[in-house]
Amino acid sequence: MIRVMLPTHLRTLAKVAGEVELDVSGPVTQRSVLDALEARYPMLSGTIRDHVTKERRAFIRFFACEEDLSHESPDAPLPEAVANGVEPFLVIGAIAGG
Repeated sequence: MIRVMLPTHLRTLAKVAGEVELDVSGPVTQRSVLDALEARYPMLSGTIRDHVTKERRAFIRFFACEEDLSHESPDAPLPEAVANGVEPFLVIGAIAGG
């Protein structure tokens, strides 16, 4: 079971509280986790990734095991601790300002 933490506004949209647990078939990658997340919560489709290109939205970041994975390949394997459900995959809304 993969654990995913979403920012508050996406938890509200998906009508979930706290972590989301997902079954991911095949290799555990950003793409497979996000595909499973969007399949289970279709209202999130297009909020984290572009509808067409499936690229990460500009103000969304991905973290796991205290590492920023935002610029990693979406098909790169996630850390073993995430794949085993020990650590969560975090989707974070970046903060911009001036």
